[in-house]
Amino acid sequence: MLKSMTGFGRGEFVDDDYRFIVEIKAVNHRYNEISIRMPKTFGSLEDKIRRAVAGVLVRGRIDIFITADEYGQSKKTVRIDKELAIAYHKALKDLGDLLAIPVNENINNIARYPDVLRVEEVADDVSLLWPKMSQAIDDAVNNLMAMRLAEGANIQKDMLARIDKIGEYILFVEGRAPQIAEEYREKLFSRMRDLLSAVGAEPDESRLLQEAALFADRTSITEELVRLGSHLLQLRETLLADDSVGRKLDFIIQEVNRETNTIGSKANDSAVANMVLEIKSEIEKVREQIQNIE
Repeated sequence: MLKSMTGFGRGEFVDDDYRFIVEIKAVNHRYNEISIRMPKTFGSLEDKIRRAVAGVLVRGRIDIFITADEYGQSKKTVRIDKELAIAYHKALKDLGDLLAIPVNENINNIARYPDVLRVEEVADDVSLLWPKMSQAIDDAVNNLMAMRLAEGANIQKDMLARIDKIGEYILFVEGRAPQIAEEYREKLFSRMRDLLSAVGAEPDESRLLQEAALFADRTSITEELVRLGSHLLQLRETLLADDSVGRKLDFIIQEVNRETNTIGSKANDSAVANMVLEIKSEIEKVREQIQNIE
């Protein structure tokens, strides 16, 4: 089903120890560009996050925001700076020898000296937290996809209606095309009779028929109409496809616009010219919608 490139999704994972909140915002972009904002602690998971999101969201500017709260009891450990403790101990002995004062060695005293003992937080292995975070990411992606699909359905409906309208305009042009050459022939014969009647002469009908045939050949838009109908059929079939089709649709609508311009330049008819303007107006609206499609 057709998917829009814009959307928003939120996912959350909570247990006794952690809470992960993931928010993903997607907007139109020619390529797949992913930006991630999260605590530095989880930097090693960035590649996994990118692959998890890019595997589903194929195209668009995608901003991912991740927050994490730790609820469990913090894990702490005491680190001993062994070299510093030995250095303090040696320095006390040297000081005692220097001053000829006996040193009363007391482990508690040495432990109180700066930086001999340090209390440190023991961080969880980030890789072990990935299953929790990935659940929040999956929920956010699924919610965003639901929004993309809903908007994609609206875009699809609008574009199909515009394609139908273009088809109606083309039917008018197809019906009008044979009349253009006939009207030119009649005007040419009438003008020549009026001019030659003043001198009592008759027009050379074979010469006039030849000129009318040349005009009909120059202004023939049959091939362009056939190609235009084929492009519209492709456009409709592609819209109903299940894959990401934004780039393909963009190419097809360019071809539709090219054939329409050729018809406008060749037809040499005001009614067709007006209808070409209507077609181009619908083409531009379809083109704008295509920019929103993944």
